[in-house]
Amino acid sequence: MTSVSVIGGGLSAGVFLGRHGRRRRGRLLKAVLVFLGALAFPWTTAVPAFADGAFDGGDIHVAQTLGDRELTVVIRRVEPVPGPVYVDVVSHAGDPPGELALRLSQDGEQTGATTVRLGAQPGFHRAGALAVSGAGLWELAIDDGMRVATIPFVVPARVMSPWQNAAYGGFVGAGLLMMVTLVVAVRLRAAAALAPAAGTVAALAVAVTAVVLSWSVPPLPPPGSELDPTADNIAAPYATAPSPTADNSRPPVNVVSDLRDGDLRLALTDSSTGHPVDDLLVHDAAFVHLAVVSPAGRLWHLHPVRAGPGGYRVTFTAPETGRYAVAAEIARRGGGRQLLRTSIVLDAAGGVAPATQNDTVDRRIAPAGSPSTLTARFGTQDLQPWLGMAGHMIVVGPVTGAVADAPIWAHVHSMLPSTRDQPDESVAAFGPDVPFTYTFPLPGRYLVWIQAERGYSVRTVPASVNVPEPGKASP
Repeated sequence: MTSVSVIGGGLSAGVFLGRHGRRRRGRLLKAVLVFLGALAFPWTTAVPAFADGAFDGGDIHVAQTLGDRELTVVIRRVEPVPGPVYVDVVSHAGDPPGELALRLSQDGEQTGATTVRLGAQPGFHRAGALAVSGAGLWELAIDDGMRVATIPFVVPARVMSPWQNAAYGGFVGAGLLMMVTLVVAVRLRAAAALAPAAGTVAALAVAVTAVVLSWSVPPLPPPGSELDPTADNIAAPYATAPSPTADNSRPPVNVVSDLRDGDLRLALTDSSTGHPVDDLLVHDAAFVHLAVVSPAGRLWHLHPVRAGPGGYRVTFTAPETGRYAVAAEIARRGGGRQLLRTSIVLDAAGGVAPATQNDTVDRRIAPAGSPSTLTARFGTQDLQPWLGMAGHMIVVGPVTGAVADAPIWAHVHSMLPSTRDQPDESVAAFGPDVPFTYTFPLPGRYLVWIQAERGYSVRTVPASVNVPEPGKASP
């Protein structure tokens, strides 16, 4: 009896200890799951953002004065790569209707062609789809039958930074180790699950550290913005990234202008080597912002088309004879923005000057060296972005004789409200007031032109400003 009683007591104790052990393993397993879930939840519910994430290759807007047309060519983001590339051509008021031929090429070899039909009404016109076979440097040609504009553009590779690879690798590793932890905790002893659980924590630590450190690492410049684009630095930008301390600046640019066959032609050359400059970047939606001012003070704001390496041209017919001031604003790869000035004497006339409007311009003019404010009031809130801005102001002065001899030239912007996605010309919701702040460096009389877009038509408002000397009140 005694032995039976002892054996029975041993069986009862074994059953009790087995149940107690399972309950302990269950509680430990729940604790592990809650802990791992708390760590993993923020990273499994959203894709992390990286300070130096992959290049998004956004839409490219390029203003082109092609013949009698003032166009904006929009090369839409290429996604996926390889894949289709869509092109929109925006026409403006006064542009004649007609058909444009578009050709896509790489390394001098044409890979596709299509057309776009411009109607009588200004606005967006979608061309037929073209296709790119991969990342790299491409060129789009736009042909109106008499002139051809060429637009080089880069299709970036979709690559992840080393920080992204480390972060995603850490998250994937943590997920796999979490599964191992669950299997071990269920099938074996709970204590055995501590090793893969620790590995999960370590993998998450690597991922979180990569995300945190990525914010302190400056992003790589877009391909082709600092160095000449090549197959290698486009396909593997991180492997071929330049040193952050490297000086990628380039010499100033020389410009020579002449008028031939109805075209104002610009020859851009490197001031060091004398070679044609063929590394201009699209800035403020154009390769070249050209301001031409006649002897009588009339303004043309044009966007010459690229005819070849270092060669840009734009149709121009002078309405009066005399010496014209010419200023070209460019941005060179690795060299920043430059303002190139020259002049040209024209002895034949017959053209028509651009129309101007008489919208009100409020002036708060401070003495030279202090900020002044000019506000153009366009009446209704239906202005469209032009060249990525709410408005543009061109300043020339002080004018004491020929406009071409004025020492100060400036191109000032009125910015659009900051938004995640910048609006294009299809959005007519800005204004009616367009303010500008500018510090006139010298006293004297300045010529000012304020420009904004409404109904796909650029409105130009001329004004004259008298800037007092420092210490004197504005007249």
